[in-house]
Amino acid sequence: MEIRPQRGRFLRPFHAGIFIRDYLMGKGPFGSPAIDPDRGAATEDIRYAYKSALLWEYAEDMAAMAMEKGVELSTEEALERIPKRLTKMRSHSFYRYFHHLKMLGWVEPTGEEQKSAMGGMPGTRVRKRGNVALVEVPQPRRFYRLTDKGKAASDIEWQDPLQTLYGYPREIRSPKPVKYRHPGSLPRRKKGLSPA
Repeated sequence: MEIRPQRGRFLRPFHAGIFIRDYLMGKGPFGSPAIDPDRGAATEDIRYAYKSALLWEYAEDMAAMAMEKGVELSTEEALERIPKRLTKMRSHSFYRYFHHLKMLGWVEPTGEEQKSAMGGMPGTRVRKRGNVALVEVPQPRRFYRLTDKGKAASDIEWQDPLQTLYGYPREIRSPKPVKYRHPGSLPRRKKGLSPA
C-alpha cells in the first residue's frame, strides 16, 4: 500500500519554525552556514538560508525518486531542474511568519543594522504624514537573535506559532473546504427555482 498525503497537503522536509530556531542558535541546520548566535542574522539572510535548504532537500528527494526508477540523476542536476519559485514560503509569507515570532517574543532585534539593497539606511523608521497615511521608507537590514523565551519554547510550539500565539487548534483555523462538483465551479441553484 502506497502512502501519500491528501490532495493539496504535501509535507515539507522540515518546519520553517524549527529551521529558524536552529539557524539563530548557530547550529547551521540542513547544510546552511552556522552564524554567531549573539550577533544574530538579518531576516533576508534567514529566508535565503531556509529557501536554499528547502531546494537542496527537494533535489535530494528528486534524485532518490529517479534512482528508484532506474534513472541516474545527481542531486546537483536535480537542483538545476527545480524552478526557484516552486518551493514554498514566498517572501511575504516568510516575513509574516517572522512577525509572529516577534509577537511571541521569541526573537528580538540585536540593534545592528546594515544598509539594504533598496537604499534603507541604518536608523530609518516608517514615518507618518499627518494622521492618515504612512509614507513608505526603505528599511535597513535589521539583525535578530533568539530570546530566552524562544530557546525555552517546545518543538510543537515552534512548528505552529499561530496556534501558540492565538491559542486555538488547527482544526478551527483550517476547516475542510466545501467540495464542489468540478474544480473551480461554484454551487448552482436547483432547477425550477426562480431567484428571489
